[in-house]
Amino acid sequence: MGVPASRTWDLDYLIGMAARVFAARGVPPAVARSAAKALVQAEVAGIGTHGLSRISQYCALLDSGRLEAAALPAVIRSHGATALVDAGHGLAYAACELAVDTAVALARRYGAAFVGVTRSSHAGALGLTLEPVADAGLVGLAFSNAPAAMPLWGGTSAVLGTNPVAACFPRPGQDPIVVDMAMTSVTRGQILEAARAGQPIPEDWALDAAGQPTTDAEAALAGTLFPAGGVKGNMLALTFELLCTALTGAALSAETRPFYEVEGTHASIGQAFLAIDPGALAGASTYVERVDAFVVAAQASGAARLPGARRFALRRAAVADGVALSPALLAQLEQLLETAP
Repeated sequence: MGVPASRTWDLDYLIGMAARVFAARGVPPAVARSAAKALVQAEVAGIGTHGLSRISQYCALLDSGRLEAAALPAVIRSHGATALVDAGHGLAYAACELAVDTAVALARRYGAAFVGVTRSSHAGALGLTLEPVADAGLVGLAFSNAPAAMPLWGGTSAVLGTNPVAACFPRPGQDPIVVDMAMTSVTRGQILEAARAGQPIPEDWALDAAGQPTTDAEAALAGTLFPAGGVKGNMLALTFELLCTALTGAALSAETRPFYEVEGTHASIGQAFLAIDPGALAGASTYVERVDAFVVAAQASGAARLPGARRFALRRAAVADGVALSPALLAQLEQLLETAP
């Protein structure tokens, strides 16, 4: 199959192409499309580290068996306003999508819900995963653990991952406020990009294996990352670690290998999602008034930008004008299609 000569692409075309890459490796159609959509949405939101460049990594994991191609997510336990989804060691996106849909349904019934995901893998940009929660008019929180990348404060051995967190706050008739960040100074994906490009990294990103600050991306991958916000960020990473593992039965960050390592056992990490109905507490109208009041106060100086605003602006531009991708990335996608087992 040949890739068209143009360098600007329609979102649906890219989603279809990415889904075919996964399907060619035995991934069920719905799971393949869920992953493809998430990666394209990250790409158009300006989150290239979690976009289409991840496909080659996922394919390598599928080919080696670290990701189970045929896995289908399922709700394996439900009790009141809680539930647990089993990702089956497959691509995480469909499992997280199921968890979010379940959390929304439970929150509408009970006012709030907690849904965990176990036996999972890399879940991409969690803020994008939460958008259906905001679309339902609910407040959402998302957490994930990840392969160990930093020590507990005062220690030397990596036991905590980048352990990202995301939150969404709906605003009727407007884009939601979306917070999305890792608990390390940067994501491992950013260091991977630098390593692939042969570029140095800032000195305050990571330590090498000897515990010394490094500007060498390859040395950083063999070392540890600085926590975001010092000890406070480190403690938040610990909190998210236990939410995603102790409550779901998933593997600890220290029990799994980095996603970029092709060989090895399943990642088996966990995610957790919270959905809260504002109407069940102070009331929907009070919620809207309070959020709007905050926005007015925050933007009084005219300089503040709401979290998530850039992503939504970039997405609207991509829908209107198409997605610009490098020829190298497009060639990589075509090669993955041609070399599928």
